[in-house]
Amino acid sequence: MREQGSEQKALSAAELFDGMGIEYERAFGHLPAQLEAIEWLTGRLAAGARVLDVGSGTGRPVADLLVRSGCDVTGIDVSRTMVELARAQVPGARFEQCGVHDFEAPEGGFDAVCAFFPLLVMSRTEVSAALLRMAGWLAPGGYLVTATVPADVDDVEIEWMGRRVRVSSFSAEEYVRQIREECGLDVLHHAVSVFQPDDAQAGPEDHVFCYARRAEELPGG
Repeated sequence: MREQGSEQKALSAAELFDGMGIEYERAFGHLPAQLEAIEWLTGRLAAGARVLDVGSGTGRPVADLLVRSGCDVTGIDVSRTMVELARAQVPGARFEQCGVHDFEAPEGGFDAVCAFFPLLVMSRTEVSAALLRMAGWLAPGGYLVTATVPADVDDVEIEWMGRRVRVSSFSAEEYVRQIREECGLDVLHHAVSVFQPDDAQAGPEDHVFCYARRAEELPGG
């Protein structure tokens, strides 16, 4: 992420991804650590498992791979363009234009929640609240598989893929700590990797991936 100064208005998350569309999939659709995470998750889910894909984008690769593995998939995204693309590309899943703070999980929750990079274009308070909400949507024994760009930044304006946005994030250590201590999940794996998007306007990015699980039963349950 590169800080930038300009009078041009920063885009909201919906505006950013409405304007980006399929360009995002071309740049980030073959991220090795993400593909490994999905393979790890699907290897632990039973057929028909209920999975929520937060920030589902174009539906590829995450929702598509989950559907192919036999999961019952719901995707949510703030971008109307992304939802339309996902519905066309992955007809076996359900997609809803909705943000993480507005979504209401169905009764019983989900066997897994995937959240690959949907929390960056918001404030730190919103990031922490989103992690808590997603953890709360997990059924007992359910998995949260997530990734973000680790950085010690709060509401910083940057240029990303030729567009101006305001972003917030945490260090890798703090991100994992919140999942473990604030969300109360068992962290099974976390790692930082570097990825070079297939886009001339985007430089290499650090990514932190975290696999976590809710206990089979809550204390006293």
